[in-house]
Amino acid sequence: MVEQDEGFDVILNNLVRMAIKRRWWLLAPTVVVALGACMASMVVPNRYESEATILVEHQQVPERYVTPNSTSDIREALLIMTDAILSRTQLLQIIDEYGLYPSDRKRLDPEELVDLMRSKVTIKPTGKGGATEELNAFKVSYTGADPHLVQEVTNRLTTLFIQENLKSREQQSAGTTSFLDEQLQIAAADLKQQEDRVRNFKMRYLGQLPEQQQGNLQILGGLHAQLQNTMASLGQAHQKQVYLESLISQYQSLTVAGAPVSGTPAARPSDATKAELTRLRNARAELLARYTAKYPDVVRIDEQIKETEALLAASTEAPKPTKEGTVQEGSRSARPVESDATIAQLKSQLEANRLEIENSSEEKKRIEARIAEYQARLNLTPVREGELADLLRGYEQSKRYYDDLLKKKTESELATSLERRQQGQRFRIIDPPSLPTKPSTPDHVKISLAGLAAGLALGVALACLIETRDHTLRDEHELSRIFTFPLVVGVPVLLSKAEQRRRSRGVVLEWLVGTTLCLLVCATEFYIYRRG
Repeated sequence: MVEQDEGFDVILNNLVRMAIKRRWWLLAPTVVVALGACMASMVVPNRYESEATILVEHQQVPERYVTPNSTSDIREALLIMTDAILSRTQLLQIIDEYGLYPSDRKRLDPEELVDLMRSKVTIKPTGKGGATEELNAFKVSYTGADPHLVQEVTNRLTTLFIQENLKSREQQSAGTTSFLDEQLQIAAADLKQQEDRVRNFKMRYLGQLPEQQQGNLQILGGLHAQLQNTMASLGQAHQKQVYLESLISQYQSLTVAGAPVSGTPAARPSDATKAELTRLRNARAELLARYTAKYPDVVRIDEQIKETEALLAASTEAPKPTKEGTVQEGSRSARPVESDATIAQLKSQLEANRLEIENSSEEKKRIEARIAEYQARLNLTPVREGELADLLRGYEQSKRYYDDLLKKKTESELATSLERRQQGQRFRIIDPPSLPTKPSTPDHVKISLAGLAAGLALGVALACLIETRDHTLRDEHELSRIFTFPLVVGVPVLLSKAEQRRRSRGVVLEWLVGTTLCLLVCATEFYIYRRG
């Protein structure tokens, strides 16, 4: 440990001795380089920087009411706007407007001027709470030689950012609305075609549609009931026809045979008429149990009942016998005439009955044809239901697509209106461009201190280099290190008085010059520091 301390002391003593001996090699480069750096910093022209802060304000209306059309990241939008503002055309316009770089225009072409100005413009995003992903503001700065001109250019750049943001967002929103409008028109045309297909299908297959199935079933049930009534009426007409034909044949036989006697079949017509009347009345009662008195079948039976009652009254008017059992002479002469009138009436009823049978038969055929038609409709209803389902599926898809586009177009129009009123996302200046009072570059203090450090390092390097190249023996230690024999005697330096005076004056002069140079360097550094 003692040996290490002694070795360190020897090294330190050697360094101190070298610094004292090579003092001018240390001082001269330090002073020269430090003063040169200070002078160089004074020669370099000052550059002033004006900075403005722009806040990114979010949409004023909540997004749950109006959804913005622009969903791009603000950082990407800022990069796009920066490229647009720092474009060649825009920067050349600013250079011409403010007369920037007058000395450089003679030796630089427009592209180089644009690159020069781009290097002077700085866009620095700032994040919320230090998180760069959440951009809520950014700074715009410009560096130049004239502080007032720098402030004006920075103000112009911030204005361009605000205008470009409003313009780009409005164009993007308007473009989105225009695109949605075009797509909506296409969707409306497609929806119109689907509606026409559905309408034409329904018109073409009217009566066979699924929604008409219940109505067809009800109509078919009514037709079956009408067919039953018609069949019943036709059966009654056939019975009446047989009855009338039998009456006519009976009356004709009575007319040919002459006056009837008691117990002959002459009394049979009235009995048959009564039976027919009873049947008609029973049929009328059955109809009234289901229908009203104005129902057509009830009205027709009422007419038949009246005719039958008249026929019964006519058939019962026979000549009355005398007490001796003979017929009066007047009645005998009147009987043929009455019989002919009854037969004519019966034939007239028979003809009416024949027409009724024909009408009922035609009505039966018509009802049966309609039953077959509605039955065919019901049979085709499942087929039409499947075809209509395919058409309605395409119609519903087109309708949903149209409604979705209409909703989006309405929201896009609201967002576009919001952007035009400047109530959407926008840029606002919270820190206007400053008027710089101190230059941002060059940093004279740093340059002067760097020159002082560089000069000191150069002096140390030169001193070390000279010391290593000097092989002079300086003390007894070096002598004993080179020569192995022991030191016998040492002779000190003996100076005369004149030499001592010259040495003293030299030492004083060195102190004065050294002190003056150090004070000069210190004063220069202090001046640079005060000047900023």
